[in-house]
Amino acid sequence: MEDSRSRTIQAILFDLDGTLIDTSDDFVHILNAMLIEDNRPPIPADIIRSHVSNGSPGMITLGYGLQPSDGGFERQKQRFLTLYKNHTRLADRDSSAKLFDDMEDVLAAIEASDIPWGIVTNKPRHLAEPMLAQLKLTERCSVLVCPDDVSKAKPEPDALWLAADILNCTPEACLYAGDHERDIQAGHAAGMITIAALYGFIPRDENPEQWRADYTISSPLELLEWLDECDWLLPDHP
Repeated sequence: MEDSRSRTIQAILFDLDGTLIDTSDDFVHILNAMLIEDNRPPIPADIIRSHVSNGSPGMITLGYGLQPSDGGFERQKQRFLTLYKNHTRLADRDSSAKLFDDMEDVLAAIEASDIPWGIVTNKPRHLAEPMLAQLKLTERCSVLVCPDDVSKAKPEPDALWLAADILNCTPEACLYAGDHERDIQAGHAAGMITIAALYGFIPRDENPEQWRADYTISSPLELLEWLDECDWLLPDHP
């Protein structure tokens, strides 16, 4: 019989925006404030939401039709980042980020199982840390890896390897959940079990099935149900 210890989940890692936390209201607020200031029509929230995982570059392309190689792109991106940083440091703002529905139950169950959980994100540390503090997640999160910490961000596996190393875990015994193709690519490259968060910020023209994630979930609660089905052990690789 296989020793259950060899199938122990050593860590559960999450992408930040669109997987662990719903940050879409902040993005909607900033982009539409910029557009209104520039006498441009605001964009519906649901459209902005579907582009949040593309970060500030995605916001500028969506709002202004500019590509990174276009003149004016970098200026608008830096403007967005400055406004975003200043806005998200206001803990009492109307557009506060929040855990996705039922994610608190998921985190509590993970913690009760004595499995460390952490975050691997492409969000810069100076933006990620205040958000975690506002949500009182700083002490609960066992590891936070940002692009500042590695030479190559996702979709390269470096950040995931660093997280596993900090936690003294074997990558193959870690789960990584994300709502973008680069998350799944990074997870595969790192040798981790990948989970596509279909409830996240996925563009309407995107087909997550093409990402070839090991598993998919339509809500945070489905992750908890899946873990229960696996008896909180590593599943057989699909």
